[in-house]
Amino acid sequence: MAGRTDRLPLIAFCALGVIWGSNFIYMKMAANLISPLQIVFVRVLCGFIPVAIFAQLRGVLRWQDLRHAGHFFVMGMLATAIYYYGFAKGTSLLLSGVAGVLSGAIPLFSFLLAVVFLAEEKATRMKITGVLVGFIGVLLIARPTEADLAGSNLEGVLYMVLGSLSVGASFVYAKKFVIPLKIPAAALVTYQLGFGLLVLALVTDYRGIDHVFRSAHTAVGLFIGLGLLGTGLAYILYYFIVDKLGAITASSATYLPPVVALAIGALLVGEPIALADYGATVLILLGVILLRRT
Repeated sequence: MAGRTDRLPLIAFCALGVIWGSNFIYMKMAANLISPLQIVFVRVLCGFIPVAIFAQLRGVLRWQDLRHAGHFFVMGMLATAIYYYGFAKGTSLLLSGVAGVLSGAIPLFSFLLAVVFLAEEKATRMKITGVLVGFIGVLLIARPTEADLAGSNLEGVLYMVLGSLSVGASFVYAKKFVIPLKIPAAALVTYQLGFGLLVLALVTDYRGIDHVFRSAHTAVGLFIGLGLLGTGLAYILYYFIVDKLGAITASSATYLPPVVALAIGALLVGEPIALADYGATVLILLGVILLRRT
């Protein structure tokens, strides 16, 4: 029994990587039937419910926390609404595997923003090298692979960059203004998703959102795969790993999604992934590894 318990964090770690990596094929499938903004609304709605239940069961939700509603609103925009929209829109314009690879560049953008806005973040030679290597990988993917795909390829990359910059900015904002509040992580995620959901509920055009049910496979992928698992369960697993293995180990789970997304796109869906995209994957992951070396 003890051995099984010891393996749970490792199982959770691998599961989190697979769940995050599969998000992109679910977004790609749904984008054929509904708009990116509708995808984000459904994702956040289905992700908010299990996270809120989890936080309530842990007894960490407090009415008095609402005095910090301004910070929760900013986090809801940066780490939920804009972040998820950038990825949904970008994935709709790119191959799902390529979009997944680009998601691996999030730490690069986070570091750049941290250097600018956080005095304690130092730009060492190793970290600068990591950023440069990683961005070479991003530029490699942004290249025009086909004359008729050049526009959508570049636009898709820019939307993925928008999402990465947004979530990167949320890390900086959280470190300066939210973490000092000493609010439990499960509660913070609930407030973040909740405020993001409120904004999305107001701005989403619901016309045609029912078109997702034209494909049972797509509907299950969106509601269960992307929403319930890819957002709700993923957050719960992430904080379970942080608790059991530490924040540094948990953050290493971000190495897995690009590889998983690329494998799903190439092997299961049959996307025409170019050799340069595999090279870009290696460069982005290498850049992140160098960035995290002390």
